[in-house]
Amino acid sequence: MQISPGVKQTVQLVLALAIGIAVVRAAYILYERRVSKIEQAKNQPPPLNPDYYVIPKKLHPYDLKSARQLTKQPVWVKEGYRYTYYRYDQARHRVDFAHEAGQLLPIEKLEIKDVITNVAPSAPEQRQVMAVFAKDGSSYAFSIGSAQGSDYRIYSDEILYIQDPHELYKHWPADIWEAIEKHEVKPGMNELQADFAIGMGVPERQSDPAVKTVNYPNGGKPLRVTYRDGRAAEIEPGQ
Repeated sequence: MQISPGVKQTVQLVLALAIGIAVVRAAYILYERRVSKIEQAKNQPPPLNPDYYVIPKKLHPYDLKSARQLTKQPVWVKEGYRYTYYRYDQARHRVDFAHEAGQLLPIEKLEIKDVITNVAPSAPEQRQVMAVFAKDGSSYAFSIGSAQGSDYRIYSDEILYIQDPHELYKHWPADIWEAIEKHEVKPGMNELQADFAIGMGVPERQSDPAVKTVNYPNGGKPLRVTYRDGRAAEIEPGQ
């Protein structure tokens, strides 16, 4: 059976129209899927900061003997420029509380030689639990707690890491660690990284939860750092 030219042209037009409709439908389906994926991504919570997964080990010391576990491995200072240390007379087993010798530095590595108790003149009613360490050929000690009778309150877990912070936070980029070693704050650092670099900070009162300004004594070279969405955005000299 021979198909007339008119019928043939009609069939071709129908097929072309069907193909066009199929292409448009396929494109629309792909567009809908893409929009759906974008909306799903928007509704997903932001990925958790890897720092949240870091859980440093703790010793939980409860008396002098358990506190001496600090002598079994190196320790690192959590917050620099916060804790004062004093000269320690090994021969007399006495801490010179009358004269401050310095402050522990950010992420300073220490080898604790002993943990002892001494009475500070400012608080004669209790004994200070002191961690003894060597530095530049001399002996020093800093307080990690107090004791009254057999009641000990030791907070070394809040002062010291017993694991190398470089290993705990090895997911940080090399340039961040380089800035920390130089005791510098750079834009993009989070607050913990800045603490590692320049020590303790004192936050200002803020009304915007996305903005936080912190003043750092920084060992006599104060800095004022403003964080936006958790990252250092403005870094300027402090007062």
